[in-house]
Amino acid sequence: MNPWRVLLTRPCDECALQAQALLEQGVFAASLPLLAIEPLADSDTQRQVLAELNRYNAVIVVSKPAARLALDRAPANLGQTSWFSVGAGTAAILEERGLTVTYPETGDDSEALLNLAQLRVALASPHPRVLIIRGEGGREALAEHLREQGATVEYLQLYRRSIPVYPPGALASRIASERLNALVVSSGQGFQHLHQLAGEQWSVIRTLPLFVPSPRVAALAREAGAVNVVDCRGASTSALLAALRTQAAPRS
Repeated sequence: MNPWRVLLTRPCDECALQAQALLEQGVFAASLPLLAIEPLADSDTQRQVLAELNRYNAVIVVSKPAARLALDRAPANLGQTSWFSVGAGTAAILEERGLTVTYPETGDDSEALLNLAQLRVALASPHPRVLIIRGEGGREALAEHLREQGATVEYLQLYRRSIPVYPPGALASRIASERLNALVVSSGQGFQHLHQLAGEQWSVIRTLPLFVPSPRVAALAREAGAVNVVDCRGASTSALLAALRTQAAPRS
């Protein structure tokens, strides 16, 4: 059995899928979801934006919940535009609808997305317009970089992320009971919720290896005092497994 024993913190359904995938590779994973997805109320404004996607040179979908909700609320005809996603998992959901989606082959983060040649082509027209489909907040750096390239950026926000309710000490208790030796977060907000839940135990928990999806989240974690931060350069299971292989597991 692999020596790593990790704590996953994605939304509940994603935790279950990733835990199973890790187990198949010999990695034990416990789940403590720290992101609850709450769809925002359906609105005429949302439906109008989704009905007029032809107005945009590029549509960027940043997460699986954003993809699912967009497709649920969109008309049957999504028009002709260039679709992009941050990762392969989000792209797969959109591709089930018959869309052609471009995403980074290596590194499922905003930095990798911005380096795509196809995105640069989409932004090459005069006064390009970009729609980012997301939850409330997040990916601000992506929009800033697009604006620096001359694009007009609009958001379609379809959900909010909240922290599930756990009793005090739940994080430290789970780490101890499962003999975990690493933590995994999939986003900046996921780390913020981890930090919040840790509470007074953060001074101890912060010493555990913390696997994060991007340089941005790595910087956020280090600023909060995390001691051993590993940037997976992606939030996918394959990126996590690759990062685990580069690190020596501490004793549980």
